[in-house]
Amino acid sequence: MACEFELCPGRRVGGDHPCFIIAEIGQNHQGDLDIAKRMIRMAKDCGADCAKFQKSELEYKFNKKALERPYTSKHSWGNTYGEHKRHLEFSHDQYRELKKYAEEIGIFFTASGMDEMAVEFLHELDVPFFKVGSGDTNNFPYLEITARKGRPMVISSGMQSMKTMHQVYQIVKPINPNFCFLQCTSAYPLQPEDVNLRVISAYQSAFPDIPIGYSGHETGIAISVAAVAMGAKVLERHVTLDKTWKGSDHQASLEPNELAELVKAIRTVEKAMGSPIKQLLPCEMACNEKLGKSVVAKVAIPEGAVLTLDMLTVKVGEPKGFPPEYIFDLVGLKVKRNVEEDETITEKIVENHVKKLKC
Repeated sequence: MACEFELCPGRRVGGDHPCFIIAEIGQNHQGDLDIAKRMIRMAKDCGADCAKFQKSELEYKFNKKALERPYTSKHSWGNTYGEHKRHLEFSHDQYRELKKYAEEIGIFFTASGMDEMAVEFLHELDVPFFKVGSGDTNNFPYLEITARKGRPMVISSGMQSMKTMHQVYQIVKPINPNFCFLQCTSAYPLQPEDVNLRVISAYQSAFPDIPIGYSGHETGIAISVAAVAMGAKVLERHVTLDKTWKGSDHQASLEPNELAELVKAIRTVEKAMGSPIKQLLPCEMACNEKLGKSVVAKVAIPEGAVLTLDMLTVKVGEPKGFPPEYIFDLVGLKVKRNVEEDETITEKIVENHVKKLKC
């Protein structure tokens, strides 16, 4: 059983706890604070556990030439990549306002710290946990600094190898035991053949003492629901108010009706996972009473006869008698009285029946 820990105050992940659902708003807010608040409210209304953003201190995340690079994409918010990113980047005060709003409506709030200075700010902001985006998972100095803050960590694994993930585990575990890995493929939108849900099982085997989750960029909800059925304890999906908006992430995001459907489906699957113990359930009793079969006499059997297999058959009988799985155990037992053809074989009919042979 994977370990569990408190990811947010009063909310544990791992073990038998419900899957923690992160609505990744990222930068789908278009640089508009009011839209960001609407998206936080949408995440709450749809049943997500957490609304998440992406925070960068641009001069620490990009070098000068990267910020000055011309950006002519249809998704661009400026002439250069730096102008584009600045349009989408909220200030520290705006982040404080968003966190306060999330607290007021009752949903957890956090962000991916996209560089070390962003992590410093998010630590000051007192987010409940740090999300490590796939682009920083192999940034080992960043991981050490983030782990030493002492907050729980959710670490995506897009673009990484199993060897790298073992290195990540070895770096983070001794410093901060409260973390989990998310299987992730960094493509937008993600095609089903590139999802590789079996990596979830591989992670569960390789890292049995941490919870494993899934961060999806596919369209629709089926794959994410399957991830939860495979044991994902944290699920992250990008969300949007409108897939047609400008921005490369919108197409791989869920609109409100899809997010609500996803949350509902996950909670249904969690109920359906149930118990590993296979037994006759109370809800099956009516069907068993109506259609459950019993051992009956295939022929007339005289008093004192020793039962043989060719004397017995299985039918829906009235009254109920020995269930079919006991037919071989009845062979060799003696009947106490005459038994009519087609009569149900009951406990009162056979001598010295083993205690397990209960009708």
